Amino acid sequence: MIQVKVSLRPIVSKINMPTVLKTAILPGDSIESLFIATQVGEIFYIRNEVIRIFLDISPRIIKLGVSSGGYDERGLLGLAFHPEFYYNGFFYLHYSVAGTQGPGALPGAFESFKPNPCDPSTLNLRWTNRETQYDHIDTVEEWILQPNGQPQKRRTLLNIRRPFLNHNGVNSLNFSPETGKLVLTTGDGGSGYDPFNLSQDDMEIAGKIIEIDVVKNTFIDNPPVVTRFNELPAPIQETLTVIAKGVRNIPGISFQRFYNYYIKYVGIVGQDLVESIFSFVHHKPIPVTQLVQASLMNSEPDQNGFINFGWRGWEGAFPTSMIRGCSANPALDEKTIAYYDEAVKTSVRRLLPLTSYFHKDPRPDKFEGTALTGVQPYMGNGIPGLTGSVVFTDLARKGSHPPVRGVLAYTRVRTDCKLNDFSVIETDYDFGSRSAYYVSLGTNLDQTRLYLGVNGSVKVADFNQGTVFEIVP
Repeated sequence: MIQVKVSLRPIVSKINMPTVLKTAILPGDSIESLFIATQVGEIFYIRNEVIRIFLDISPRIIKLGVSSGGYDERGLLGLAFHPEFYYNGFFYLHYSVAGTQGPGALPGAFESFKPNPCDPSTLNLRWTNRETQYDHIDTVEEWILQPNGQPQKRRTLLNIRRPFLNHNGVNSLNFSPETGKLVLTTGDGGSGYDPFNLSQDDMEIAGKIIEIDVVKNTFIDNPPVVTRFNELPAPIQETLTVIAKGVRNIPGISFQRFYNYYIKYVGIVGQDLVESIFSFVHHKPIPVTQLVQASLMNSEPDQNGFINFGWRGWEGAFPTSMIRGCSANPALDEKTIAYYDEAVKTSVRRLLPLTSYFHKDPRPDKFEGTALTGVQPYMGNGIPGLTGSVVFTDLARKGSHPPVRGVLAYTRVRTDCKLNDFSVIETDYDFGSRSAYYVSLGTNLDQTRLYLGVNGSVKVADFNQGTVFEIVP
C-alpha cells in the first residue's frame, strides 16, 4: 500500500471531548454545516467558519468523570440526522441519563473482571438483580428542529439499562442508506471480557447492531427501562431488527456505495491483543419479534447469513486470550485462551475481519495501537492515495515517547475477501508538547471530506482540550 501524507487543518479548538462529527444541511439552508457533539452534551455546528450552538443537553447527561480517575465512556454518544432532515427537521440522540447512577453489576473497577479458565464460576457468570445492580441508563430519543429554530424532544424510542460504565458504543447512531432505518450500535455493556456473555445472547440488547424503524410510531411515550428484547412492549419490538451480534465495543457503522449496493464497515475495539475492522455487503437481519418467538419456543432462529463478529469467543481473527507477562522476558508473554468453548461454538459462524492491527507489533512500518476510535470510507479525490479506501483512527500509539499521539491509517477491501494489510497515514501537524488523543473520525454527506476529533486528555472532566481538524492533502 502506498505511503500517504496528509495535513490537519484546525477548524475549531478549545472545545470539550468531541465524540461525533458529521454534516447535515439545515432546513432552508443551501450548504452543509459540520455538527460536533461533545461527550458532555453540547452540539455545535459550523457554517462559513462560524461556530454556533445547536443544542445543549448537558443537564440531561449523567454526572461524568466522578469514578475511575476521571475517565468515562458515558455521556452524549450518538447523533444522527434523519435522511429527510432538511424537510422534516428530525434528528436522534443517544445519551446516558442524569440521575441514573447505580452501583454497577459487579463490585470493583470497570475493567477489573478477568475470567479464570480453571474456574467455571468465572466463565458462566449471570447478570442478576438487574433492577438494582446496574451502572446507568442510556436513552435513544427523537427530536425535531422546530420552524423557530429551537430543537424540541418528540419521543423516546428506547431506554436501556447498562451493567458497567464502559462499552456503550460511540458515534452510535447512523442512518442506513439501504433501508432508511436508524442504526443503533451498542457495546457489550462493559467491564472486561464480557463477563455475562451478553454479546452472544440473542435476547440481550448489549453487543448488537440494531435497526430501528422510526417511521412506525409506537405511541408509547416513555418506554420501560429494559436490558433484553423480550422485556419490550410488542409495538416497540415490531420496530426493531437485529443486523449483527458479537460486538465488544464499537465506534459506529459506516456505509460505502459500490455500484448499486453498499459495503458496511464496522470497527470493533479489542480486549488485549488486537483492534479489528470488518466489512460486509450481504446480510440477513432478524426481526426482534422472530428472536423473541424463538426464545419462547426454546428454539434457535435461522442464523444463516446473520452477521456475528465472534466476541466473546473471538477477538478479531484470534481466540480471545488472556495475557500473562513474563517478568524475565516481556517479549515472551504467555497467552491463554480465555473462553475455549465459546471460541469453538462461534468458530464457523463468525465473520472474519477485513484488517486488524495489534497492541504489540514488531514490524517497523506499523504501529502498536490502544483502541479503535473511528472508521470511515473516503470517496473524495482531494487526497488521491486514499480515494475509495477505508480510513481509521486509533486513540493513542503505544510505546512511543510522550507526549501521546493518536494514529491515522487506512486499508482497502480486497476482491478475494482475504484479510488485508493496512498502512499508516503520515501527518505533519505539530501538537507541540501537548498530548493528542485521536477520539473521533467523521465525514461529510458524500464522503469526500474527512474530519478528525482530537483531545488533549482521555478524561472527560478535563474541559476545553478538544480540537476538530479537517484532513486535507
